[in-house]
Amino acid sequence: QVQLVESGGGLVQAGGSLRLSCAASGRTFSSYVMGWFRPPPGKERELVAEVTRAGRANYKDSLKGRFTISRDNAKDTIYLQMNSLKPEDTAVYYCNAKRATISYFSGYWGQGTQVTVSS
Repeated sequence: QVQLVESGGGLVQAGGSLRLSCAASGRTFSSYVMGWFRPPPGKERELVAEVTRAGRANYKDSLKGRFTISRDNAKDTIYLQMNSLKPEDTAVYYCNAKRATISYFSGYWGQGTQVTVSS
């Protein structure tokens, strides 16, 4: 029903920047809440940032100020701008889309894009 494709990951030196993109299929993109997730080493997948249908953003506390999530409903795409990257940011980053009334775990997931930050 909804397909998500992430891109923009890669290898970057500590202190550098990357911008991740998530392109969504479907004509009802603007009705979904969107988020970025990552699994820290040895940990479960955790919320990095989310953006509501109205464009309001929430962030993992430790990432606030370095990461910025945004959405472009006209392009059916969300973004994650990552600045001042640290080696501990290394992870596969996943895009998620859900209806406002359900959990992210019941929503739709992309295939992920690898981010590697060298020290």
